[in-house]
Amino acid sequence: MVITARALNRSTLHRQSLLERAPVGVADAVRRVVGLQAQHPGSPYVALWNRVAGFDPDRLDGAVSGFELVRSTLMRLTLHLVHAEDYRAFREGMEPTLRGSRLHDPRFTKAGFTAADADALLPGLLAYAGSARTGAELKEHIEAGRGGPVENVVWRMVRQYAPLWHAPTGPPWSFGTAQAFVTASELPVLRDPEASAAGLAALVRRYLEGFGPASVPDMAQFTTAPRGLVREAVKALEGGLDRLVGPDGTVLYDVPGAVRPDEDVPAPPRLMAMWDNVLLAYADRSRVIPPEYRKHVIRVNGDTLPTLLVDGYVAGVWRPVEGGIEASAFHPLPAGVWEALAAEAESFGRLIAARDPHVYRRYDHWWVKGLPTVESRVLSY
Repeated sequence: MVITARALNRSTLHRQSLLERAPVGVADAVRRVVGLQAQHPGSPYVALWNRVAGFDPDRLDGAVSGFELVRSTLMRLTLHLVHAEDYRAFREGMEPTLRGSRLHDPRFTKAGFTAADADALLPGLLAYAGSARTGAELKEHIEAGRGGPVENVVWRMVRQYAPLWHAPTGPPWSFGTAQAFVTASELPVLRDPEASAAGLAALVRRYLEGFGPASVPDMAQFTTAPRGLVREAVKALEGGLDRLVGPDGTVLYDVPGAVRPDEDVPAPPRLMAMWDNVLLAYADRSRVIPPEYRKHVIRVNGDTLPTLLVDGYVAGVWRPVEGGIEASAFHPLPAGVWEALAAEAESFGRLIAARDPHVYRRYDHWWVKGLPTVESRVLSY
């Protein structure tokens, strides 16, 4: 079966609850979309506001404080918010990637640490973090065990490799700049190729449920797992997967029975979160980002700006300003689209009014440096 580029776009939007906000709880919503990139602690709130009907941010606060949803370094070696019941399989699937990138990083070894050193200190560190500890406390614990100071890069690599969850530190977005950590309630199996292979297969299947149909390069992009390991995971699943052909002849995989909407299904405008996974989940970013806009949205240092999604595709960027949202389009937008974006901005204003009206302010420098927009409007709350 051949599937068109526009049909792929609509499939992604449907599975990510971006064609219509879903009447589900926040934990189910996060599981449905696989996970939410949480590099900026406010982004999961914005992402769920885009996806959940009647989204109540207090419900997300509760799910995080109760560790029903957990924040940890996972896919793409970045912080993700995932359902606690998914964490173990996802972490086992990411084990080879995390171990290789963190414990064999030249900066780690240059600081006098080896993977064997990390393995030796890990049991004591996890026992110490059985209750929430600040980052400073955990670094001091490592130093006490080593009998002297360790460089910050060592602590950073260890904490990103270790099966630690970020412990919430309070409002407005559950996680503040003063980080705290706690050991995962169900520890993943580390350094076990069979556990890693099974975990990656589970993660790949979940990825297809949330982002499919997709290619092996797409799956590798989402996870940062080596393509060879991804191919093995697909092979393990292949008897239970559908095969399709993309518009350029690429082999795509999908879970059987998955809904693939017609390419003409309407897609309402959205104000997408910074680092939203729909912008980062594919090797072929043109599924959602027109190629001519990619470098304006995904900056050279990896910052992925908050975007306007119009008819299912990136059409501009937005940022909070005094009294509203400054929406800037890369191409002319019809009056009806501006009206719909204004309604979204009004809804968004209700979300952030009591939390942080200037979420993402620290990234205003990208606007100062200039963006190729043709029209900007301040959409009042």
